Amino acid sequence: MTPIVTGTPETTKASAAFNWPIIGWISLLLVAGYGPVLVRLVENWNIDPDMGHAFFVPIIAGYIAWKEAPRIVGVPAKANWWGLAVMLWGALQYYIGTLGVELFLTRTSLVISVIGTVLLIGGTRYLKVFAFPLFLLFFMVPIPAVIYNQVTFPLQLIASRAAEGAITLLQIPVIREGNVLELASQKLNVVEACSGIRSLLTLTFLSLVYGYFFETRLWLRGVLFFSTIPIAIVANAGRVALTGVVSEFRADLAEGTFHEAQGWVIFMVALCILVVLHQAILRVLRLTERVQHA
Repeated sequence: MTPIVTGTPETTKASAAFNWPIIGWISLLLVAGYGPVLVRLVENWNIDPDMGHAFFVPIIAGYIAWKEAPRIVGVPAKANWWGLAVMLWGALQYYIGTLGVELFLTRTSLVISVIGTVLLIGGTRYLKVFAFPLFLLFFMVPIPAVIYNQVTFPLQLIASRAAEGAITLLQIPVIREGNVLELASQKLNVVEACSGIRSLLTLTFLSLVYGYFFETRLWLRGVLFFSTIPIAIVANAGRVALTGVVSEFRADLAEGTFHEAQGWVIFMVALCILVVLHQAILRVLRLTERVQHA
């Protein structure tokens, strides 16, 4: 009887290179140690509107890791004991975060421990291959409250100033006091939810994913990533200005379902601007190459 062989010889060879008992034990330890952290983290995604994108982070990171997996076919896993040091760092960070009730430390320690696991089991070659999807996992962790508070208020002021200018250009009377816009019909308070931090967090994550799939040059990926900051600020300012204009005709449209739907539309516009910017840069690069070869 002929034995049934599944998978290619290269895949079988790479699979055999792993020490599956060690992988199983480490996986069980991670689940046991970080299970409560994961549960509370997912609960936070569900109640924090700024973290709606986090549900997709592990899925997209897992897909990218699956796409990168062929790069290690035929490359034997070589344990690197520095990975154990990284895992111990993650464990220490988890302990300190638990004692200090610092959620950011405990949650990021999970990602650090996963990175250490990859380094310990597969070595530096495997860590390089999976570096990008591992980095993406940090986007499923909410930013620390101290940083959040420092960032949101300046963004609120920027959005309110830009909205004041746009509304004034439309010859609609408006007075701004800090982050409050006073119109003839009502006052609009540019609160934290309207600061644009939600769009900024999601857009930066999507810019990295977009760059991975549609751009190979690292410098251009960096340009797309950092361009999300002005794009998100301008888009959010446009949303605030549009809210002010619409509220002059119907005050109830400044909040509720219409206001939420408006936010989604503005975000899609911002995403389109990112894509258009990328295409514009590519066109300039192509024109430059033609001139140089002419």
